[in-house]
Amino acid sequence: MAAERGAPGCRYQFRVAALGDAAVGKTALLRRFVAGAAGSLEPGPERAAPTAGLECYGRALRLPAGPRVKLQLWDTAGQERFRCITRSFYRNLVGVLLVFDVTNRKSFEHIPDWHQEVLATQGPHRAIFLLLGHKSDLESARCVSAQEAEALAASLGMAFMETSAVNNCNVDLAFQTLATAIQQALQQGDIKMEEGWGGVRLILRPPEPRPPSRKPPAGPCQC
Repeated sequence: MAAERGAPGCRYQFRVAALGDAAVGKTALLRRFVAGAAGSLEPGPERAAPTAGLECYGRALRLPAGPRVKLQLWDTAGQERFRCITRSFYRNLVGVLLVFDVTNRKSFEHIPDWHQEVLATQGPHRAIFLLLGHKSDLESARCVSAQEAEALAASLGMAFMETSAVNNCNVDLAFQTLATAIQQALQQGDIKMEEGWGGVRLILRPPEPRPPSRKPPAGPCQC
């Protein structure tokens, strides 16, 4: 079983990726979660430069009924020219956020393709999915209803919620929901940690510093 050091107070590391078409707001979503509600997003939350290949973020999270965990968060490029990079990465994921833009119907229609692409590359370890309808603040431009998205999520066997990086709507809740589902699957034995698989790692606590030993006072010289 693989283990690593770091993330004080955390017991596990979960490797999670955000997948979806280009410009659906995956980078903004991850940056908002890492920065927190009071954090500043630069550039603007919906104007981040397109991701090239893979980028990694991290944040510790306290689960409601479980240990403190570290989320290793991977931002993936939605453009086709980078897909050969990301496809080889899927097999080491334990969680996937499937993200579409509620104002972009094609990004919604491509969700089953993203889902199948991950399933086709995974071995015995099956990732847990969560469907996210992003940019929910753009209500006037919406072209995908929550009811449609809920129906798609149900057909694919996953939960659904809407998020917005702009107003921080459901951002923490989305990651909390996915991490909690992973933790529950781990406790139930549906997910197993194995050597060589990076989806879940046990984090070792650094050794406690030992106090300096006291040397006994020097005795009389025996010369």
